[in-house]
Amino acid sequence: MNFAAYREILAVGSVRRLLIVAMLARIPHAAAGVLLTLHVVKSMELDYAAAGLVAAAVTIGIAIGAPWRGRMVDRYGLRRALIPSVIAEVTVWGTAPFLNFQLLLAAAFIGGLFAVPIFSVVRQALGVMVPPEQRRTAYALDSMGGELTFMIGPAAGVMLATNNTVLGLVVIGVSASLAGIFLMWFNPPTRTGHKGSYVSVGGVLAEPSDPVEDQQAPDLTGKNIIARWWGSTHHNLRWVNIAVLAILATSLGAGLVLTGVNVGMVALMNFNDSTGDLGIVFLFWCGASIVGGVVYGALKRSVNPLWLLGAMAILIIPMGFATNAWTLGLLSILPGLLCAPVLTSSAEHIADLVSEKRRGEAMGWYGSSMTIGNAMGAPFAGVMIDRIGPWAGFVIVGAICAVLAILGLIVMAVWRRRNSTAVQSQQPDDLDDLLGEPDPV
Repeated sequence: MNFAAYREILAVGSVRRLLIVAMLARIPHAAAGVLLTLHVVKSMELDYAAAGLVAAAVTIGIAIGAPWRGRMVDRYGLRRALIPSVIAEVTVWGTAPFLNFQLLLAAAFIGGLFAVPIFSVVRQALGVMVPPEQRRTAYALDSMGGELTFMIGPAAGVMLATNNTVLGLVVIGVSASLAGIFLMWFNPPTRTGHKGSYVSVGGVLAEPSDPVEDQQAPDLTGKNIIARWWGSTHHNLRWVNIAVLAILATSLGAGLVLTGVNVGMVALMNFNDSTGDLGIVFLFWCGASIVGGVVYGALKRSVNPLWLLGAMAILIIPMGFATNAWTLGLLSILPGLLCAPVLTSSAEHIADLVSEKRRGEAMGWYGSSMTIGNAMGAPFAGVMIDRIGPWAGFVIVGAICAVLAILGLIVMAVWRRRNSTAVQSQQPDDLDDLLGEPDPV
């Protein structure tokens, strides 16, 4: 392990600033979920089902918007792509608290659709601001910053809600818009050769030509509308292969596990009449994730994210048999150690598998997959808890994600075996081999 890698990365002023900006910029969105729920339940005097619909509208908007926003960054550059987000954030959340429920649903969807794409922008920028061999460490630092954000954000949302949910939502909108403006001002590079990338303007480009990306668009003249749509979509998504789909499935599984665990923790503590001890549990869970991120970022070799997801999913199953906050917290340490590494490894593999020209869109799809996993995890775990018991939130979600990881490993093994017998005329196999057996450390 090489812990000196952290010192080397943090010594670069632009990278250090980006990591700090990323952590601060995520806080408004981390606080918005709690604040929206409390606004619907307390200020609008509706039930939690209505609050869940609003949260679902935001989630659907983010899931649809993230790949599209990432593609806009790829096509038009960061500053131009962020202008709609900066306007929408302050407009939507500044007016949302004054709307009735039906209009609030529409506003929540629009707010999610045009949300500042912090996750994809930061990961895309880090991918070109540091050399490839340092991406793991940089992504680990960003994952640890994300953990801190999600410890601070919900608490900030509760604080705002205790005063006034209307004012709180306005503050969220202004803060999110300011985060976008700050990113535009900072303007981190998103391509090799841009100012601030590890290969500066005038340097030799590190990225080789990509035969898949460089394919000419098909001639669709004279085709009907369906054929034109299919041909255009197929050409635009030519960067997607089995390896990329495996990473997207991993991020979906990670979102499912993380949300399911959070719901399970709350349910188990509520069942034991010890909700006041939730802070102890989250301290162990989030603290272990930060430690795991530090260790993983110092490794010299990458580890397959499917292996990490499978191990984390299996290790959360015993959490269902905890009896109090201390046993739950202690049982959360081992799976928690793998939380940040799963996210770091997935982002690292996406950056390696996809060319720079498509990396923003790919990171958007990666973020959308995790968002979908988050959206699925909470209601699924909730249903299992209601029908079976608090332990089911951990056991069943863990078992499902473990099976998902095993299936992913089997599919990848079969695909690699088939590819090894074929003549590769396009992309080299080494990129897809990144998802092979974990490298020795």
